[in-house]
Amino acid sequence: MSFRIQPAPVARPNRCQLFGPGSRPAIFEKMAASAADVINLDLEDSVAPSDKDSARANVIQAIGDIDWGTKTLSVRINGLDTPYWYRDVVDLMEQAPERLDQIMIPKVGCAADLYAVDALVTAIERAKGRTKTLAFEVIIESAAGISHVEEIAAASPRLQAMSLGAADFAASMGMATTGIGGTQENYYMAREGAKFWSDPWHWAQAAIVAACRTHGVLPVDGPFGDFSDDEGFRAQALRSATLGMVGKWAIHPKQVTLANEIFTPSEAAVSEAREILAAMDAAKAKGEGATVYKGRLVDIASIKQAEVIVRQSEMIAG
Repeated sequence: MSFRIQPAPVARPNRCQLFGPGSRPAIFEKMAASAADVINLDLEDSVAPSDKDSARANVIQAIGDIDWGTKTLSVRINGLDTPYWYRDVVDLMEQAPERLDQIMIPKVGCAADLYAVDALVTAIERAKGRTKTLAFEVIIESAAGISHVEEIAAASPRLQAMSLGAADFAASMGMATTGIGGTQENYYMAREGAKFWSDPWHWAQAAIVAACRTHGVLPVDGPFGDFSDDEGFRAQALRSATLGMVGKWAIHPKQVTLANEIFTPSEAAVSEAREILAAMDAAKAKGEGATVYKGRLVDIASIKQAEVIVRQSEMIAG
């Protein structure tokens, strides 16, 4: 391993990020009462241009009026290619209380995008004497974003999380699909008359996970559009978790339970991880660097894997 130690990401539960339009304040209380770890109040895609100003005002009022508990409270601003984003940032930073934890920046294509938002946020924090440092989450939604994913992951000390936005990503890439996440009908392999569907998002997710883990950022899977397909959501989330992502978006309340189920280590997994750590402790006491656990070799690398599961479990429980 490089002598440059891989930094740890922020220690916060991020199993599910529940989205709701800023133009629908009637649902904010329900979002706050949900089991989602992160609440994303949206000013971007789910809000019509004619509703941008009122949605922003709704969100600012709700940040202070609603009890969000211990959830991470985030607002998705509009993209930097629109005339709305600067007002989103200015009004949120000048008018909203410091209960706001994070802003989500969509369609980030390069490190300079984060620099622009960071400069504006920093200036307002200093001017207003805000003591809480606002965090960032970015969404990779374009060919440029995935091409520059590592420089984006390293672009700002405010950056805590990065998500894949499948729909806009597919459009930017020219992908022949209208589905949001999941397997796609025409993306398959065939052998002896049988079809096998592979995951068209796998390579992009793997690139995001690698960039995030290199720079201490939480990698998060984005939306799964068909909220009537529980098994499809579960399969997508399981693949994401296996790759190293820590959570997934919910665009419908029913998806919260599914995401929490999949991104919470099972009791069996935690128990096995603790047993592996105990087995390795016993091996080290004998001066051995490896041992056998349930018929398979475990070594120092196994300790690191087991520690990830135990830490995640303890953080969620805490």
